[in-house]
Amino acid sequence: QVQLVESGGGLVQAGGSLRLSCVGSGRTFSSSVMGWFRQAPGKEREFVAAISWRASSTAYADSVKGRFTISRDNAKNTVYLQMNSLKPEDTAVYYCAANVGAGLPRTGYNDWGQGTQVTVSS
Repeated sequence: QVQLVESGGGLVQAGGSLRLSCVGSGRTFSSSVMGWFRQAPGKEREFVAAISWRASSTAYADSVKGRFTISRDNAKNTVYLQMNSLKPEDTAVYYCAANVGAGLPRTGYNDWGQGTQVTVSS
């Protein structure tokens, strides 16, 4: 099991940038696929990005491709989400999640953080 704590959310104007961080604890972090998800008010939680345990592979939702970048530092047990060119529709609670397994899944993650709020004003 991996315990996850997100940070870095806040209020930003459209076109701005934010970098989210997620620190994990537990012996399986460095071998876990890590993902970022988000949930806007009244909507279902959706996949944003994922990164393999070696950081050799990444995957993105079409809505964020080219604007967001996922990365990780296993020495620091941390995964990041760099968000550029933010839009009001990116407003949501952002969650990081860990999964033990192969590939870059978009569902079925085992462990979740508590979330961090991102608000983009127009």
